[in-house]
Amino acid sequence: MTDAEASATSPESTRNTASVEACPLCRGLGFTTPDVPVGHPDYGKVSPCRCQAGPMAQRRALRLLKLSNLGRLAEHTFANFRSDGVALNEADRRNLHSAYEASLEFAESPKGWLLVTGTFGCGKTHLAAAIANRLIERGRGVLFVVVPDLLDHLRATFSPRSAVAYDERFDEVRTAPCLILDDFGAQNATGWALEKLYQILNSRYNNRLPTVIATNVSLEEMDPRLRSRLTDESLVRGVAITAPDYRGSGASNLLTDLSTLALHDRQTFDNYDPRRDDLDPEAREYMSRAYVAAHEYAERPQGWLVFQGDHYVGKTHLAAAIANHRVARGFPALFIVVPDLLDYLRSAYDPNAVVSYDKRLQQVRRAPLLVLDDFGVQSSTSWAQEKLYQLFSYRFNAMLPTVLTTSHTLEQIDERLKVRLMDKTCCLILPIVGPPYRGRGKPRATRGRRTAQG
Repeated sequence: MTDAEASATSPESTRNTASVEACPLCRGLGFTTPDVPVGHPDYGKVSPCRCQAGPMAQRRALRLLKLSNLGRLAEHTFANFRSDGVALNEADRRNLHSAYEASLEFAESPKGWLLVTGTFGCGKTHLAAAIANRLIERGRGVLFVVVPDLLDHLRATFSPRSAVAYDERFDEVRTAPCLILDDFGAQNATGWALEKLYQILNSRYNNRLPTVIATNVSLEEMDPRLRSRLTDESLVRGVAITAPDYRGSGASNLLTDLSTLALHDRQTFDNYDPRRDDLDPEAREYMSRAYVAAHEYAERPQGWLVFQGDHYVGKTHLAAAIANHRVARGFPALFIVVPDLLDYLRSAYDPNAVVSYDKRLQQVRRAPLLVLDDFGVQSSTSWAQEKLYQLFSYRFNAMLPTVLTTSHTLEQIDERLKVRLMDKTCCLILPIVGPPYRGRGKPRATRGRRTAQG
């Protein structure tokens, strides 16, 4: 046998031949150099061959799984998530089920960002972990991490004894195929922590990488740079869970405790008639304009909307229709008559009150959508005016969606409140004129012997 024949039949030769047949691009080396002319930015650069894409993705997925350290959260799946909740009312049950469906949809096709908000123990972490576990089952790369732990991991890489360099760890997080951040906002708000989170989210925002964020912090409490990205509806889908802590007694469920929207559940856009036969052309035009604006607002609530007109012209129906539209799509809304709201706040001063005054006020101030019905019919004591001013000022500065119905003219409203309502960059006032609106069907009585048509 000649040397050439021996070489051709050697084990090394056999491996090379197999490699060449398997991948003619890299000839079994695992890397290639791009075929570009001299002077091109990629000229002479070495990059992994496409034949390595599968093994590399698998190794990366294993590294991310190890970093995730799901532990007991590996038991949290969609199969054992109680989407009907525990002893929830109908509105919260629908809301929780919508959060479940949104999370499942994301897990099946991770695109964009999913922002899940809600109080402690409402199911945010379970849903976030269920997304991670579903992706792991399908062999997809995903990094699940609690935000304070993430920051600890990054700090640990500064140690000379760290097995992983800071840049490597940071890049793993920043470029993870899918990143799930649990307990966002629970970290210490140091300048360094905020800067790292901003860098991570800004990079993922610019590259449109799938990201899930679970938090009990309201948007207005977040760093403005982060808030601006989390409010981009072209990328971010927000899911606000209204269910209370399932481990608690339910007293923390302040939103539905205060809301009287259930009394207006039949007041929708479908049964509102803006082209009534008993209206003159001018009144019909006002009512149609209010109907269109209300429907557009319900699709995408921004700023403030005020329905102004005499009693029983349909203001409450439109305001309730907005709230019902949002709740039906899984978003929370607080609907309350202003005198009732003030009564709730007064009763919270009682030392034996189940819910403290501070919690009551905070829940109203931070409601994702607040509908204040019959504004102006409350007693105009200095205390009432002060509480309403505090509420208005907070929501105005935070640009939180707010709907008001009132039979008062601007001249009859407290000057401090009127100034905010007159700001056309934030507030749209829609006058409604015409005879009493009776809608379809029999009006339903609400608290204080008011009719449901307002």
